[in-house]
Amino acid sequence: MLNEKIQKANRRKFLLLLALMCAPVIISYTLYFLEYKPESKHYGDLIPIVKVTGNGTNQADNTILRMKDMHGKWVLLTVDSGLCDEACQQKLYFMRQVRLVQGKEKHRIERLWLINDDVVPNAELVKEFEGTLFVNAKDSEILNFIETTELQTKHIYLIDPIGNLMMRFPENVDGTKMGHDIKRLLHVSQLEH
Repeated sequence: MLNEKIQKANRRKFLLLLALMCAPVIISYTLYFLEYKPESKHYGDLIPIVKVTGNGTNQADNTILRMKDMHGKWVLLTVDSGLCDEACQQKLYFMRQVRLVQGKEKHRIERLWLINDDVVPNAELVKEFEGTLFVNAKDSEILNFIETTELQTKHIYLIDPIGNLMMRFPENVDGTKMGHDIKRLLHVSQLEH
C-alpha cells in the first residue's frame, strides 16, 4: 500500500515534469500556426535591405565622397534640392537634434544630405547645419538605391554601419520617437570601425 502511494506520487511528478517540458514547444507551435506577431516597438519603417554604393562630390571641400567611406558609422540620410524648402530644413533639423541627443554615442552617427540638383545651398544653411555632409549626387548612382524619385525627398533614411539602407522614417517625423529608435539601435549594435 505504501509502495502504491509512492508510485502514484512519482507518476504525478513525472507527468508534471513532462507537461512543463512540453509546454514551451506546444505554445510556440500554436503561436506560429496562428500567425501571432507581437507589436513592434520601432517607429521607423524597416525597408528591404539594399547595399548602397557610389560616390558624390562633397560641396564643403570639393572632394569625392564614396559611400564606402561611411562604413562603420550609422548614417542619417536625406535627399533634397539645394534650394532646401521648409520641409528640407525640418529634416536637417531633426537629423541634427537626433544625433545630439545620443550623448556620448553621437560620434557613431553621420548626417548626409544628398543634393539631387545643381543648386548650391546658401552659406547660412550650411553654417546652421554644420557637421552635415553636403554632397552633390545629381548624376550619382547613389540615388538609384533610394526608392523612387518621388519618395526620396519625403523621408529621412538610415544606413547601417555595413552600408545597407535599412530604415525609413515617416514623412512628418516625430523627432522624439526617431531619437528613441536610433538610441535603441546604437545600444544593441556592436559594429564599430
